[in-house]
Amino acid sequence: MQAYLLNLGVLISIYSILAITLNFIMGYAGIFSLAHAVFFGVGAYTGALVAMSLSASLFVTVPIAMVVAGVLSLALALPALRVRGEYFVAASLGLQVLAVTVFSEWKSVTGGIGGLIGIPPVDLAGYQIYRPAAFFPLALAVLVLVLVATRLLVHSSFGRSLTAIRDSESAAESFGKNVPLIKTISVVISAALAATAGVLYAHYLAFINVESFTLDTSVLVMAMVIIGGTGTAAGPVVGAALLLLLPGLLSYMSFLPQTQIGAIQQIIYGLGMAVLMIFRPGGLVGRSKAKARPRPQDPDTQAQAPASKPAEATR
Repeated sequence: MQAYLLNLGVLISIYSILAITLNFIMGYAGIFSLAHAVFFGVGAYTGALVAMSLSASLFVTVPIAMVVAGVLSLALALPALRVRGEYFVAASLGLQVLAVTVFSEWKSVTGGIGGLIGIPPVDLAGYQIYRPAAFFPLALAVLVLVLVATRLLVHSSFGRSLTAIRDSESAAESFGKNVPLIKTISVVISAALAATAGVLYAHYLAFINVESFTLDTSVLVMAMVIIGGTGTAAGPVVGAALLLLLPGLLSYMSFLPQTQIGAIQQIIYGLGMAVLMIFRPGGLVGRSKAKARPRPQDPDTQAQAPASKPAEATR
């Protein structure tokens, strides 16, 4: 039981990193992407190949993976310079489909459908980390670092520029903001940080293949952000924990057909998102629109307000 909980803790930490990095562009810049699993996969494949051929040190695999993912993210960032809204979602979907094809067919690098096996464990200061009891603190530490990094960015002048672009690109441009450059930088940062989750994932499982980086994964990560609460610090973590705990909870319900757990899980995801969009658009952690609205003035105050102006004018 302890090993199961530790394994679940590692996976929740990894997917929380993914959700936080997606929330960085989705919740603060208003960029909705269906290609986040691409950078997760790029980080995993890059980290695995570097570990197998060069060094398994986390101080080597993570920086290289971040650079590769950041450079490749320009394939998604460049369309963001010209399109917005649903057109950007379509562009990200195209990149996701293309990436899955590359992951599947580039057998000399990715291993194709069979994937890469024998990925060495993390080498941290000469110690090999592969047991869940040791890997969980490592994954949790990386999660905290990513969370702190994104919070610092959000509360900086760059983060305020992102929020301005999310609210109104035209208004941001009128105030002299370089909207294309800011959007490009935000996508690159998000992709680079998402690659760290891929490196951890590859080292932890010691095996990766394309099945972990499909459109389903991108949709799952987006669901984590929406259900937890976009534009919040804790929302993505809460969403990741909830959606990863759900399959385990369903498996304990003996009255459910075990062969249909996956389908039931997808139904619950869809219903949960629909219900949240109706009754709590801000997510579980975010504030609902009803609470965010200013309280209406008291009717007596409203009635007295107009009468006070003529009295002041006669003075």
